[in-house]
Amino acid sequence: MRVRSSGSSSGQTRRRQLSGQLSGPLRRFLATEAAGALLLVAATAVALAWANSPWSGAYEAVWATPVSLRIGDAALAMDLGHWINDGLMAVFFFVVGLEVRRDLAVGELTDRRRIVIPVVAGVGGMVVPALLYLLVAPAGEAAGGWGVVIGTDTAFMLGALALVGPAASTQLRVFLLTLTVVDDVVAVTVIGVVYSDRLDVPALLVAAAGLVALAVLDRVGAWRTWPYVTVALVVWVATVASGLHASIAGMLAGLLIPAFALRRHDVEGAATRFRAFRQSPMAEVGRSARDALTRAVPVNERLQLVLHPWTSYVIVPVFALANAGVDLRGGVLAEALASPVTWAVVIGLVVGKFVGIGGFALAGVRLRLGRLPQGVGPGQVAAGGALSGIGFTVSLLIISLAFDDPELRGQATVGVLLALVLAIALGAVVFRLAALLLGETTAALPTALARPVDPGRDHLLGPATAPLTLVEYGDFECPFCARATGVAKEVREHFGDDLRYVFRHLPLPDVHPHAELAAAAAEAADAQGRFWPMHDLLFAHQDQLEVEDLAGYAGQLGLDVEEFLRDVDEQRHAARVREDVADAEASGARGTPTFFIGDTRHVGPYDARTLIAELEAARAPGAVRTSGGAAPGLGGSSGTTHPAPGER
Repeated sequence: MRVRSSGSSSGQTRRRQLSGQLSGPLRRFLATEAAGALLLVAATAVALAWANSPWSGAYEAVWATPVSLRIGDAALAMDLGHWINDGLMAVFFFVVGLEVRRDLAVGELTDRRRIVIPVVAGVGGMVVPALLYLLVAPAGEAAGGWGVVIGTDTAFMLGALALVGPAASTQLRVFLLTLTVVDDVVAVTVIGVVYSDRLDVPALLVAAAGLVALAVLDRVGAWRTWPYVTVALVVWVATVASGLHASIAGMLAGLLIPAFALRRHDVEGAATRFRAFRQSPMAEVGRSARDALTRAVPVNERLQLVLHPWTSYVIVPVFALANAGVDLRGGVLAEALASPVTWAVVIGLVVGKFVGIGGFALAGVRLRLGRLPQGVGPGQVAAGGALSGIGFTVSLLIISLAFDDPELRGQATVGVLLALVLAIALGAVVFRLAALLLGETTAALPTALARPVDPGRDHLLGPATAPLTLVEYGDFECPFCARATGVAKEVREHFGDDLRYVFRHLPLPDVHPHAELAAAAAEAADAQGRFWPMHDLLFAHQDQLEVEDLAGYAGQLGLDVEEFLRDVDEQRHAARVREDVADAEASGARGTPTFFIGDTRHVGPYDARTLIAELEAARAPGAVRTSGGAAPGLGGSSGTTHPAPGER
């Protein structure tokens, strides 16, 4: 299971929420994925040391402490250990559900073509480990622990990837996160159904009604956070009372929290309200501005922003502290190492994940069911599969549910801890071999402009010999592209003749149905020497891009309309647009807008102030000139563009 980071600027913001007031070095450390993994290691070490110390009795006593919530005659009572496993971990799975819903709405899972191989790999990463477990421990109570090996602790896995994987691994990280969606959904279903107690039907009906209420809130467009949180709490209480494990309540509630692409009119509305507040700083105007800003950001993302750092740095380490403490004294460790349960867990996680994920993924590619992400090699997929053998969080949770016998529980826990060490070691070895034998030294999108700027071909504004270059891959229906937001104008006004601005096409027809037609119209206008006027008109009328609208714009610009329409209808310039799209793919551009400072892809915020600062840095003394006569670029960028509405 996971509390994950995509490596994007928004993910870094989430990770910094709890560390914002700390010292610089510590804050920078906590902003890394390795930090979460090391916190888990520290919590596990404390749990093991405590459980094997003279104060081991206190360790057991702490988690057995009864804690109750009472309102009148109604009470909810559990010991502290169950509050952590059924309460805090429900929040963990709630965040997982939020992430999956967002991926389905605006993330990697919106393009179904990209998820075939990760889904195949995810299935293999559960089926093969479960089968290997049952081969080693086929009978008795031990056989009921097969669920221990189906999950992956993605937070721990990503931390290990940061430590032993390639220096740049954004594409491999996205691939692994996508396949764990399958892991998440199936593992939570197994926990909620297979390892639950006897069901209480009335409570189950209340939980179902709460889930329906969440769906209704989404349907009617409720934008405040508190109704969703209130109903989710009701669903959790009812699920606990029903006998189902609370993890399934967290996952299902998270899946029903709305996520959507940012809408330009909402952003503009918020900006308008803030301008009104600046002119009239009154309480009611300020409240209106605050509400407009809140409405512009989906509830899903607002909740993730708050909950991600708590799950990463508090909930998961506390869970490890409460569940990883195994008393290994008195020959317990020797007995565990001789137990088939221990080795069933180790083989299921380490061998099963390695073979299941790596083997199924590569078989899927061989059968042409799909392809690996750009920049990711087969050796890196196998190494990622090995790291997925870190079951930890979900494995420890299932151990607590699957085994009543304390000895079996301890033996399985030892297996999980051994698997953690062996999975990291195996992953490190396979990554090293992939680099040495296959040349797979990175697993990230390209950061360099594949085709240098050509003044004789490209669409330029500004002197062709200007010392600075800003390249934009854009889509005429993208509401956040530079012309639509005024960014390009502001940047050009700042630099004047020191900047050449280049526009290249990256239409995204999956999300913008008129984008390719608009690109064809721009090129048809270019054939008559009027690219930039048509470019401006298309962005000014993004909601009016039908053929009759385009003909009207051609007439407005004084073009030969009949010739213009023949160009568009016969797709005379389609090859030019396809070349730009291919260049974007080869350059690592995945969404719109994507900017290049000189020859280097810009990552992060793309407001005018940020782009101006990047361009100023590019022309600072000591900056390296780029190829093709373009402006100096900024090295070291990696990752993907922002998750804008145009991202595909």
